[in-house]
Amino acid sequence: MKEVEIYTDGACSGNPGPGGYGAVLVYQGQVKEISDGFPKTTNNQMELLAVINALNALKEPCRVSITTDSEYVQKGMQMWLNGWKKNDWKTREGKPVQNKELWMILDQLIQRHEYTVNWVKGHSGHPQNERCDELARTAASLHRDPNKVDKPRY
Repeated sequence: MKEVEIYTDGACSGNPGPGGYGAVLVYQGQVKEISDGFPKTTNNQMELLAVINALNALKEPCRVSITTDSEYVQKGMQMWLNGWKKNDWKTREGKPVQNKELWMILDQLIQRHEYTVNWVKGHSGHPQNERCDELARTAASLHRDPNKVDKPRY
């Protein structure tokens, strides 16, 4: 089974506001970078889309190490996701899970892979995290037209 390292980050100027995501995939020394931006989104949506689109780029089941600076993504994948599914996509408090559609897509995608999720502190000098942040901020800056409203594609 191929081993792939995935690094992700999301950015948003205002919340909601213009946002973007960036991901770096590393396989046997080969690096692939992906990013996209949207005029009206949230930081958490961009954090999720970074992981979703990175996993979507994999053409076959892999052993994946996902590194993110988002505690929302890390805790969601490691601690909350199974409970949300068992509870019909409701939180322990009975409230609807925010970004349910994105979590459902992510849940489907991770079923194909063996994966671990690692958290790193953002803006702490981690080279791949810094690169993902740069990709995300650049993508967000290209989508600052307030008259254009896109729903994030996934």
